[in-house]
Amino acid sequence: MLTYQIGVSLYARRQNVSSSITPSKCERLTDTRPKPQWIDFNWKKVETHVNRLQTRITKAVKERKWHLVKRLQYLLTHSFYAKLLAVKSVTQNRGKGTAGIDGAKWLTPNSRMNAALKLSDKKYKAEPLKRVYIPKPGTDKKRPLSIPTMYDRAMQALYALSLSPVAEATADPCSLGFRKYRSAQDACQYAFICLSHKNSAQWVLEGDIKGCFDNINHKWLLDNIPMDKAILKQFLKAGFVYNRHLNPTKAGTPQGGIISPILANMTLDELEKAIATKYSPLQNITTRQAFADVLCPKTPMK
Repeated sequence: MLTYQIGVSLYARRQNVSSSITPSKCERLTDTRPKPQWIDFNWKKVETHVNRLQTRITKAVKERKWHLVKRLQYLLTHSFYAKLLAVKSVTQNRGKGTAGIDGAKWLTPNSRMNAALKLSDKKYKAEPLKRVYIPKPGTDKKRPLSIPTMYDRAMQALYALSLSPVAEATADPCSLGFRKYRSAQDACQYAFICLSHKNSAQWVLEGDIKGCFDNINHKWLLDNIPMDKAILKQFLKAGFVYNRHLNPTKAGTPQGGIISPILANMTLDELEKAIATKYSPLQNITTRQAFADVLCPKTPMK
């Protein structure tokens, strides 16, 4: 009798399970929401959202709360709005029609939308860069230009959004090259202000760092740049292809990478601090000015 009751109970349970409204694997509902369209986004809202996060990062840097900086950077690099803005930035600049080694170009709204949806740091591996040589203005020499793929450019733009607030908050105020809302005209204005007075410096010493982008130490960057080390290592160690040969990158940041100017500026700022620690900047130098890798100290004596 007990066996019969247990059998009836199990049968009832099976009937209840089979008649429940939970769909089986073949009956599960698909997401019927419409796919977001590139042309439908309010870009002002997108930029405001990203700028709000960048402002919070800058505030955390000023307060020296580096753990908070790291968390906010993670939040920004995983924000869908930031990914949209990163894709937008690489598809609306002068190099938007130049492909990397994979030949991909994001020229249509649909391809840009798909790129933003797929942009992720999970199992990310940077593709080798395409190396070309372009004429150097004013000389017969040529300088190397390394062209990343569109996907790698978007990843660099995404992480540049999270790194630029840190770079700007810690930057030398006299450094004017490769910085947002600053230009060569600002450098000329600053030089005029410093040299236009009767008691101004009489001599200007110009120094140019040879191969600045090509010789920055990778270990120093990985130890000192406050960003995801695994992603930064992918940017630095991607290698480049020239004449169908894959070459490793042992030092430097690629000229052509979106994040390279930020890395170079942060390196030069720290280099200046190291020099100032060993050699007093006040000895016979009244003012100084830097534009990219060119340093112009001004001194009152020959």
